Amino acid sequence: MVNNLRVVIAAAGKGSRMKSNTNKQYMLLNGRPVLSYSLEFFEKLDIVEEIVVVCGHDEVDLCNREIIRRFKYNKVSAVVPGGKERQDSVWAGLKQLGTDTDWVAVHDGARPLLSEEVFFRLLKEAQYWGAAIPGITSKDTVKLVDRDGFVRQTLDRGSVHAIQTPQVFNYPELLTAYREAYTEGFLGTDDASLFERYIGRVKVVAGDYNNIKITTPEDMIAAEALLEGR
Repeated sequence: MVNNLRVVIAAAGKGSRMKSNTNKQYMLLNGRPVLSYSLEFFEKLDIVEEIVVVCGHDEVDLCNREIIRRFKYNKVSAVVPGGKERQDSVWAGLKQLGTDTDWVAVHDGARPLLSEEVFFRLLKEAQYWGAAIPGITSKDTVKLVDRDGFVRQTLDRGSVHAIQTPQVFNYPELLTAYREAYTEGFLGTDDASLFERYIGRVKVVAGDYNNIKITTPEDMIAAEALLEGR
């Protein structure tokens, strides 16, 4: 199994689609902040040595006071401010980890329903391939559409995956990918896109349809129902 594993949790997103003055990571889900679910998941895993949380510039004190200290997450070594883009925020978190880090998992703080089954599947594949990400296939027909709104192609659902987090990487290699991206001025849509571009192949493993990202008010309702179902 993977040794010396550390975690970066990206929680700097503003979540404008939530239509709330409270950022989605701090909204209450069944009486607890959304972010606390991800933190609790990694806090309880013996294999995780350290957690770094990246939040908004004006939320560092709030996060420390209302979540880290309140719920006593002892593995959190730092809460750092993020940047303009998600890539900037993850980079800020990666740089907080020690150079002795071997493996890193990057997770969205707005995904409160991660399962151990998926996580350990990712660790196993990452150790073999160097990078592993969770993906789910579409339940609906997927079409490629042009700029005018006309169908260009109907895609094979089996080959199209919606990618989730956490994404697990060989830490030194992911650092190299990030440095190359900033040198070139490349902005990726996720961490795996940088790894793919500058390092090599990324293994996609079966994700979990319940591992939803809180983006809209409807997602909060769905997450509450899924938590109750557990």
